[in-house]
Amino acid sequence: MQGIDFVQGDVCVTEHRDHDDLLSGGLGLAGLRAPPAPFADPQHPTVQELRCRAIRTSWAGIADLGPLGGYGSVYGAVPDVPGREYQAFAKIPGAHAPHRVLLQVPDHFDKARRCLIVTASSGSRGIYGAIALAGAWGLSRGCAVAYTDKGTGSGYFDYADDTGVALDGRRAIRGTAMLEFEPSPSASKGIAIKHAHSGDNPEADWGRHVLQAAQFGLAMLDRAFPDQAPFTPQNTKIIATGLSNGGGAVLQAAGLDDQHMLAGVVALEPNVHTPNGPALFDYMTEAAMWLPCALLDERFASTPFARDAQGKPHATWVTRCARLHTQGLLKTSTLQAQAAEAYEHLCSRGWTDQAMATGASSTALDLWRVIGAAYASAYLRRGSEDMPCGYRYEAITAAGKPAVADDATRASWWADASGIPPGNGVGLFGGTDTSDDPQFVGTECLRRLWTGNDADAVALHASVNALAARLPRAGLPLWVVHGADDGLLPTTFTSEPYIAWLHDEGRQPLYWKIPHAQHFDAFLPFPGFGDRHLPLLPYGYAALDRLYAHLYAEQPWPSDIPAPAGAPRGAGPLQALMLDLP
Repeated sequence: MQGIDFVQGDVCVTEHRDHDDLLSGGLGLAGLRAPPAPFADPQHPTVQELRCRAIRTSWAGIADLGPLGGYGSVYGAVPDVPGREYQAFAKIPGAHAPHRVLLQVPDHFDKARRCLIVTASSGSRGIYGAIALAGAWGLSRGCAVAYTDKGTGSGYFDYADDTGVALDGRRAIRGTAMLEFEPSPSASKGIAIKHAHSGDNPEADWGRHVLQAAQFGLAMLDRAFPDQAPFTPQNTKIIATGLSNGGGAVLQAAGLDDQHMLAGVVALEPNVHTPNGPALFDYMTEAAMWLPCALLDERFASTPFARDAQGKPHATWVTRCARLHTQGLLKTSTLQAQAAEAYEHLCSRGWTDQAMATGASSTALDLWRVIGAAYASAYLRRGSEDMPCGYRYEAITAAGKPAVADDATRASWWADASGIPPGNGVGLFGGTDTSDDPQFVGTECLRRLWTGNDADAVALHASVNALAARLPRAGLPLWVVHGADDGLLPTTFTSEPYIAWLHDEGRQPLYWKIPHAQHFDAFLPFPGFGDRHLPLLPYGYAALDRLYAHLYAEQPWPSDIPAPAGAPRGAGPLQALMLDLP
């Protein structure tokens, strides 16, 4: 078997059959749509219960499984896929914390057309965080699927009882088992998150995580089918695909693939940073500062999330306009003039009306500040006790007050959490004052980390510079699929600079900018939101279909394919014609 000296500890091998499959943990589409089943013993869930819940959480966070969304009827499927899983911790040289790697091998693995899909979790999710894309597309075709959590994940460490998460998902005390994340013992309280507090700036290594997962996948295929070994990039097609942060990770991997491991890449809505291009931390902190005011412009009056439940302007957003005026950032004195001024400022910075409109969801849900606090800590390599701008994570009561987590809450984190609090009994504290706009002080502090020139700002810029993707090799089939209405990772800051850079360097990537698609398929069931938008997953599946046909049926790889001209779903269910798929 091939060398996997990067694996830390043992490889765990499990079999999943008889109502416990690879793709849905035995839930099927109906079970994925249903509320999660309670644990039989909430304080001590079984390994099987945790795995099933983690798979369901990842599906629910990525796909539109709502009754109008069309999953399972218009596109996609959740068949029963029995098989085996091989899971381990792996480490990038020099890293403090490991990343999880997992290979799913279906029983009907196609030995005649050896196929390995390698993927990375979206957002900061755990190991199953790309199952709705890579698993759903690849497993049913007889491909094995290799996953990495890329140094993120929900293996939260709680200093209150000195516990983290073991390989099987259960809680364990420091020193009794190898943990997904084991921070320094310097803190006395609070919750430590791997993405924010590992000290590794994991985003800079996402490409290496993906390539390591591919190596792990090949080695585990050797173990699964010893009579067919060795599995190599020369006899096994390796397709890299990912969504959001996972999309950025596979594009990073494409630029680092000196050994020509990857046969093709499909990236959906990637968080990709082009050399000398826009940086996520820049436009994210800018959005946190300015979007609350800009969205009060009348052009967004009917935009979902841009007004409160009574259809009135959010009170804190009104205060934000006043605060920007007080700071001298807005010159006008009336609310509507301030909103228009804030809107024009964002337009001048590259924000489109579509991105701002769908960015209302991220603004209303406070995602800009939440993501900014975690990423600032990662970029500055801070621990849980000294996060930038005074932020910290603590367990919370039902009323949102700091507390010590109970055993049932802790036990559920690995399966239920998204990888960045708040949520699931963990809150984000600090970075506030007692004004009418309490979050402004922390948001302004995060913004200064980008616009300032002190030591922290210099260090943060150095970390961001390390994220820049490198050029993929000439001739590598590469396809980027992105929603034109993406309000979290707008195309003007991500895919478009990347595609333009590749063209300037003589590469020929394919690019689909999908009308009416935005970032979160999982948001489409929200009232009024799905009416205006299309899901992105079916376009990713279509691109993977075309890549597969090129690799295995020798269909020519096109130099260009015009993006589909889909139509918004409206108030009714999604219809196939609305997608306009070729």
